[in-house]
This record gives sequence, structure tokens and C-alpha cells, in this order.
Amino acid sequence: MQFPARSTQLPSRPSSHPSLQLPVASSVHPAEPWFYYFAYGSCMCPVDLKRSLGESTHDWVVGTATLEGYRLGFFRRSQRRNCGVLDIVQDANSQVEGVLYRLPDRVSHRLDEREEGYCHELIEVNCQGQRYSQVRTYTVIEKLLEEHAPNDWYFSVVLRGAITCGLPEQYCWNLFNHMHQLQRQAYCQGESLRSA
Repeated sequence: MQFPARSTQLPSRPSSHPSLQLPVASSVHPAEPWFYYFAYGSCMCPVDLKRSLGESTHDWVVGTATLEGYRLGFFRRSQRRNCGVLDIVQDANSQVEGVLYRLPDRVSHRLDEREEGYCHELIEVNCQGQRYSQVRTYTVIEKLLEEHAPNDWYFSVVLRGAITCGLPEQYCWNLFNHMHQLQRQAYCQGESLRSA
């Protein structure tokens, strides 16, 4: 059985917009309650996050951030997306790269709805030389014992968010290779990775 070839070239960033290093939450009114949110999966992409929150999220990007002591894994199978989706698990020797947002409280319930099957976890991240504590992220409630492959749609959204927001190139390659390997294994086992 031959696995279909996938391009090994990462998409390039648009030259006019090298990364989303935007001012901190300029559209959140100073008096409005807000919270920090660390995205490591499909929510890294502000365009995809906007679909769930119903508001533009570009101005809420603080910047790229690093979470120490965790690693990524596809330990949940989403019925909505019909594929494996990302989770983070504790691992003292690893780190997770992602995007730090400053979100208004008014979108909190919409974010919770999007992250069905996940629960809040408060973490600390490093972002642009500063340490942020009491940052919300989401972790899978009922973790699977084995990882499940993402479908092509989820693969693309995660990678697009990582590249567009300027995560380190080697991390993007590692993420690409991990997702590609999971897809290869699923293909060899005859699993369907069609989008829902």
C-alpha cells in the first residue's frame, strides 16, 4: 500500500504580514473584564477562532508564547470534526508553543462551547520576555490512551495558525511531522480521515 505524497514544504508567511505580533488587546475596553487565554491547537489561527466567537480576534493577540512542562498529543477524538484533536499533557522535558490572547469576558461562554470535551486549566506562559500567570487553557477531560490522527482540514488549520502567528520554524516542522506520521499510521490501518 502506498501512502499518498504530502508536500514537505511548509507554507510561507505572507510577505506583507510576517507574523501577528499585534498590540495587546486594543479592542478590549480598559474597563471591560478580560482574561488571558493560551491557544495551542486550531485556536492559534485568529480566523478560525473568529468563527466560534463571532468577533474579529486579531486585535486580541498578545503574541507567541511558550508553556514549559507540557507536550502536545492527539488524545481526543472529536465527533464534530471527525478526527483526532490536540491536547496537552504534563511532561517535564517538553514545552508547547502557542498563541497568547487577551479576551473579553463576554466571549468566555462561546469559547467554552467551542472547547466541548475540554476543561479549564490555569497555567503560566512566557510571552515576549514576560511571564504571564493565571492564563486559561483547555485540556481534554477524558484522555484516550492512544493518539488519533487529525484529518486534512484540522491539520491545515493548526499548521496555518502556527505559521501565521510566527511560532519557531523548527517547532512548526515538528508539528507537521507529528501530524503527518499520525495520518500515515491511520492510512496504513485503513482509517478514514474525511472531514465531518
